[in-house]
Amino acid sequence: MERAQKRAATNGAKSPVPRSEEAGTALELLVHGVGGTTPEHMLDDPRTVRITGDDTAAVFRRADDADAESRPEDYRGKPVREAYVWCNLTSGNGSRALWLLLLPFMVVNLAHWMRPTTRGRRRTVRLYGLLVRLTGLTLTVLLVAGCCEVALDLAAWQCAGTRTCAERHSWLGFLSPVVSNEGWWSAPGRRLALAALVPAALTGLLWYLSQRTWSAYESQQPMSRAAEPDEESGRTALSRPGFWYGRRLVARLRAAHTAAGLLTVAAAVGTSAARHDHRSGGPVLLDILGRLLEASLVAGAAAVVWVVCRRGRSEHRLDRELDAHLVRRLPLATLVLLLLTAVYAGWERPGWESTGRLPGDMTFGTIALVQGLLVIALGVVAHLLHRTRPDARAAMRGLGGPAVAMLACALGGVMSGGVSQRVADWLDGTGTSIPGPPVLLTWQASVIPPLLLVLLVLCAWMGRRTWLLRRAEMASVEGDYPDEAKDTTRTRLIARARAMATLTDRAPLLIAVVSTATLLLGAAALVGAMTTGRTPGRAAHGTYAVVQGAADTAQALGSWLIGLGFILFVTWGRRAYKDPSARRTIGILWDVGTFWPRAAHPFAPPCYAERAVPDLTWRMATWTRATGGRLVISGHSQGSVLAAAAAWQLEPAVRKRVALLTYGSPLERLYGRWFPAHFGPGALSALHQDVDCWRNLHRPTDPIGGPVRLTGECGPEVDRDALRDPLAYGRTDDHPLPAPILGHSDYQEDPAFVEERRRLLDRLKPDAPVPAPRPQEDSGRSSA
Repeated sequence: MERAQKRAATNGAKSPVPRSEEAGTALELLVHGVGGTTPEHMLDDPRTVRITGDDTAAVFRRADDADAESRPEDYRGKPVREAYVWCNLTSGNGSRALWLLLLPFMVVNLAHWMRPTTRGRRRTVRLYGLLVRLTGLTLTVLLVAGCCEVALDLAAWQCAGTRTCAERHSWLGFLSPVVSNEGWWSAPGRRLALAALVPAALTGLLWYLSQRTWSAYESQQPMSRAAEPDEESGRTALSRPGFWYGRRLVARLRAAHTAAGLLTVAAAVGTSAARHDHRSGGPVLLDILGRLLEASLVAGAAAVVWVVCRRGRSEHRLDRELDAHLVRRLPLATLVLLLLTAVYAGWERPGWESTGRLPGDMTFGTIALVQGLLVIALGVVAHLLHRTRPDARAAMRGLGGPAVAMLACALGGVMSGGVSQRVADWLDGTGTSIPGPPVLLTWQASVIPPLLLVLLVLCAWMGRRTWLLRRAEMASVEGDYPDEAKDTTRTRLIARARAMATLTDRAPLLIAVVSTATLLLGAAALVGAMTTGRTPGRAAHGTYAVVQGAADTAQALGSWLIGLGFILFVTWGRRAYKDPSARRTIGILWDVGTFWPRAAHPFAPPCYAERAVPDLTWRMATWTRATGGRLVISGHSQGSVLAAAAAWQLEPAVRKRVALLTYGSPLERLYGRWFPAHFGPGALSALHQDVDCWRNLHRPTDPIGGPVRLTGECGPEVDRDALRDPLAYGRTDDHPLPAPILGHSDYQEDPAFVEERRRLLDRLKPDAPVPAPRPQEDSGRSSA
């Protein structure tokens, strides 16, 4: 094996590589799907060597094939197989389980890429991106405000200022004016300044993670090339040279969001002291300093909004520049302002006592109102874009982005509210010693049970539809296996697998109902909190006892549910830190959710495609340039999405030397519906015209993959007829044991895969006649 590695290194460095027209060598590049696998499994050989790459992502070959280009006579009639392994980009070590806490940021980032298909209307497109970026900014403020609520309001202000609560929690004793006998830290402003270390540290951690993950994952530069003339036609943006390199925007947004978080902490610390100083009889100097502080906070907030609004992504070229020093120094300026605010709040103020709550109701109410208005405006813009070029297959008629943005806001509210509710219950053992979290968070907790009830009804309806579909599919299953002895149990299992696979197509309905209910119930909670200023149960006092009891029950149940949900969320992340199988499951979630670059939120989990797509592009371009040959890129599941994205990044002449084989592919079923501007019919049609040939395999039992619904020169359709699953209905000579229902996995075990792969590889042979496609009506039988 060491000899093979040395030969591969020598061959890849300077030794001449025979051109494929002379050598007849063909290349098959395999790309795995979600969850990952090993190169030994992909290449079906225990002896593999790394051709290029590192421990994070690399290309492997069989050890015997390491120097295949120097021995072309050994590979006549068969391809050289390579495997690109990228699973460590998402599901490597246990620390990445902490990315679960960044879920709302990831979801709002997805909303940016769900823009409807349109042609022209650049200003409207820019407005869409701007609204999503502003929504992402509110999520950062909401998360930091939730941390401030816990550390500053509940712990330092309420609990430390109350004898009963402070005596129960001895670790807060030095902050309590009663327990510590008016110690130095017992002044309200100093307590707030000390507690501000917690949300400030959280903001710094988010900044550090964003900076570190950018350096580790997304700093790989794509191949430099000129923009194609037709990239302005709106077919797809994934072929633009700078699409997979967003260094400038991520750095810009990171500075703005970090500054926003620090400004939120400074406002929580300084506004309470300023409000006390504005009262009549207070020191004039402190009153002036308080007003200057408030003006500085307003100016800082305006600067943050200006930075977020000023520019979006630069995709038409590789933007290697950074912004001016004013933008890059914005976090440092806000950090200095936070330190000055802490000094100002810690000034001695005789007679200042911590009573009631900090002004959290106004803060959380303003955030909720702004988020609702942004989501509504985003929906209007998305509708206008969809009307210019309607796409019947687009999810929710182009409103998928606003709906997902609404869910991101709801997730942020659940996380911040859940932590606040549970910490308040933990600190306030008797339930009467401290006022507790803001009223709005209590109202938001009371709408959780109705929302779950709506979700339960919807799931029951979908379950009934699936049951009816399973009954209808039983006749279809029997028709697909006409010569087999019928077994009702076997038929029911196959029909159930097919019916369950269709649930993916009902996801738009689920998202639409949940997001609409969330928007309406959230608006009701906001109105109730702002108009009454009391908890739901107290607001119903004096009306009907039934209404009051229902409100109290909803509030209590919602409080426990929201806290339980967050605890389960954290527990799952902790389990994933220790359990490799759970970590693998979470890695699959990131495989789907972090394909897109960070365009709306810099604290979202890193985009693995900004490493994987350049890797594949460089490998295909350099191999074809060195050998002059052609290759087949074979992608399963998410690997097919990476393969398509990499093919778009190639030069047009190189694309013509690439054949594409996809199986279990979500290109049209998921990406085409949810991301129509980038994977819509026009984009997939252009890809099919640009590559040498494209064939796609799918099964009716696959809940993820599906047809791409394109026609072309490779045959009547790019899609082969749906493959049989299972391969055999009962026991046969070829399958003496019951054949399993494969669903989304093991496409390579199907004879149809071998046939389509052979057809594509035959096209790579110099001067070889292209085999005619088999009739579509026979393709289903060949897979049995």
